[in-house]
Amino acid sequence: MLSGCHTPRQLLQIAPSKTDQERLVLVTPELADVLSAIVSRVRAPDGRVPLVRSYDHYERVWNPPMPLLLQDRMSGYPRPLSEASIRRGLDATLLASGLVDSVGEPLIFQPHDFRRIFITDAILNGLPPHIAQVIAGHDHIGTTMGYAAIYPTDAIEAHRAFIARRRALRPVEEYRTVTPEEWDEFLGHFERRKLALGECGRAYGTDCAHEHACVRCPVLIVHATERPRLVEIRDNLLARILEAEREGWLGEIEGLQSSLTHAEEKLAQLDARISRQQESVDLGIPTFREIVARTTAAVTPPEPL
Repeated sequence: MLSGCHTPRQLLQIAPSKTDQERLVLVTPELADVLSAIVSRVRAPDGRVPLVRSYDHYERVWNPPMPLLLQDRMSGYPRPLSEASIRRGLDATLLASGLVDSVGEPLIFQPHDFRRIFITDAILNGLPPHIAQVIAGHDHIGTTMGYAAIYPTDAIEAHRAFIARRRALRPVEEYRTVTPEEWDEFLGHFERRKLALGECGRAYGTDCAHEHACVRCPVLIVHATERPRLVEIRDNLLARILEAEREGWLGEIEGLQSSLTHAEEKLAQLDARISRQQESVDLGIPTFREIVARTTAAVTPPEPL
């Protein structure tokens, strides 16, 4: 159904089909001319499009009378064009166009091929894939990307064009040559991240937000070689807690207990990381039959969607 909007453009309303939801597609002037020509051809003398019944081969039921655009008059009665008639007309049009494939044979298209051609052409010309998904009526974007024939050269060229557009939008001063002072400051940041227990994982250009209480800091990256030092810190905290309890320093016990908790957590995380690094995984040796099966599966062409 064609519906007008506030602008000179028109929208094509598509009845629920793939996702059981109605869709609106923008109609170009060329498509509007084609649809107008079809409507004019099938319109009855009273100006209405005749209602015809069609058979659904998938559901195996007769649909109620509808104003189908692809219809013709047979024996004086309007009848819907069959699928075979549409395919024959498509083949005749391709033959008359003179288009051939890579071996010189006339091109043969299936009606569904035009969805693939449209989606591929739209995405290659800058249409976002999630917008193409809505137009095509797909539930998942993976289905849409499966329709699009994107080749490695296209991906490389598109990425280069994306980088060029980003650079054109960014301020020019961001792409100037780095001064020696700025480079020294950048390298100095990583020098200041080196700690006795390992490295600080804070972001570049930021100061320590934990007042250099590294044992309590969640971004402290402890090196495996510094495990004895961390154990020593843990044992020292235990001794200081015992001393504070003996002397009655209740205000200090809480802070020491918090540091002890973080030290034990970091020690447990370090032990888990060391254990994972030392574990060996037996991948096994594939048999000849498994190798042949994988090779056969790799060269099998994908089924058409």
